[in-house]
Amino acid sequence: MHRVSTPLTVADLDTPDGAALLALNNTYALELSWLEPERLAHLVAQAFLARRVGVADALLLTFDQDADYDSLNFLWFRARYPTFVYVDRVVVADSARGRGLAKALYDDLFAAATSAGHERIVCEVNSDPPNPASEAFHAALGFVPVGTAEIHGGQKTVTYLERRL
Repeated sequence: MHRVSTPLTVADLDTPDGAALLALNNTYALELSWLEPERLAHLVAQAFLARRVGVADALLLTFDQDADYDSLNFLWFRARYPTFVYVDRVVVADSARGRGLAKALYDDLFAAATSAGHERIVCEVNSDPPNPASEAFHAALGFVPVGTAEIHGGQKTVTYLERRL
């Protein structure tokens, strides 16, 4: 498989590339959540798989069940599954959309998780406010709903998804 993504390390974040990745994330903070530089560095350090495409065309951050991570959505899965890989965020810059980058990042993830012996990939998609593009994308990859939750005091509703490997 031709890999379009490269590993992302904490050291990468101390460069202009790191600032560009932070800006990419924060452009989509409504869907992903706002990050400060220190928080992004912590997430990358905890990641099962952290990948980027180009300088900041796309970003993927994932965690396994042992990560030091306090996300309500991550903790929902931890309470229900002994092992998993959680997709915390996947984002593609507007200028890079339509090139298959998100699918390529997921293909890398599926291969890495399978190689590590994982049986499932999990994530959540906003259902209120709705994110129909993400819902359709994940359905096309074989993700199925496994639960829902209201978070942030009912300001947001998410649908939890799973894809068995």
